[in-house]
Amino acid sequence: MNMDLDTLLDRRRLKRRLTFWRIAAIVAVAVVVIFAAGRFNSFGGRDHIAILDVENIIVDDPDRNEALQRIANDASVKALLVHINSPGGTVVGGEALYLNLRKVAEKKPVVAVMADLATSAGYMTAIAADQIFARRSTVTGSIGVIMQTTDITGLLEKIGIKPESIKSAPLKAQPNPLEPMSEKARAAAQSVVSDMFAMFVDMVTERRNMDRATVTKLADGRVYTGRQALENGLIDALGGEKEALDWLSSVKKISKTLPKRALRIRREDNFLRKTLEDVFGKTLISERLRLDGLISLWHPNLQ
Repeated sequence: MNMDLDTLLDRRRLKRRLTFWRIAAIVAVAVVVIFAAGRFNSFGGRDHIAILDVENIIVDDPDRNEALQRIANDASVKALLVHINSPGGTVVGGEALYLNLRKVAEKKPVVAVMADLATSAGYMTAIAADQIFARRSTVTGSIGVIMQTTDITGLLEKIGIKPESIKSAPLKAQPNPLEPMSEKARAAAQSVVSDMFAMFVDMVTERRNMDRATVTKLADGRVYTGRQALENGLIDALGGEKEALDWLSSVKKISKTLPKRALRIRREDNFLRKTLEDVFGKTLISERLRLDGLISLWHPNLQ
């Protein structure tokens, strides 16, 4: 009888322990679910300020364009802060980024903060913002467009190679490093560059609220320090992220205490691209391999 009573007591103790651990497990799962839900909300529906980093060479980026279109319609994104540290890139890349930033600005404030460098297409990106900040020592400007080619016919002649081209018209495939540039070809190339330059000047004229003659005078290809840019009306104020947040708070009534989150750009995995980036890094040289078309880029080694 004593043995049966001891067994019964042991079973009751075991049952209590099992009940305790079951409750503990349920509580633990509940905590995990609540925490995960909180993280989901903090990255999704919670009000915040989005941050976009524009770095290195600017090229047309459909994934980035899609991300900007997404946040333009996201009510939880109260403002967009654009950090720029770029020498420029292709004209198409700068134009596409500018247009998509303007679409965001139609629905919420956009502020640009220049770092070390924001020239050419980098400056084109900045003027899409409602307010532009730069450091005193920031290098910006270089408003212009460039088309580069190389004439290697002299070198080929020295090694006994004579290239020939059969074309439908004299200006087809011009400029071409395999043949000297004719005056007609030079004039045609210049007209394309001039047209893109006029577009750039028009953009600056409109966004900086300046007369075209003044912008044209400033747009001779030179670079400006942040202080010079401010004096010439190319930016709005000196400062960095803190000053940008102060402006959002005082002018746009957007709280500085809102969390700041990097804009999430959804990209499909590209094994070859990732492998090349691992080997070569995201350097100016590797990015230059991707540059096609007209270029709006400032770099001393490329001038």
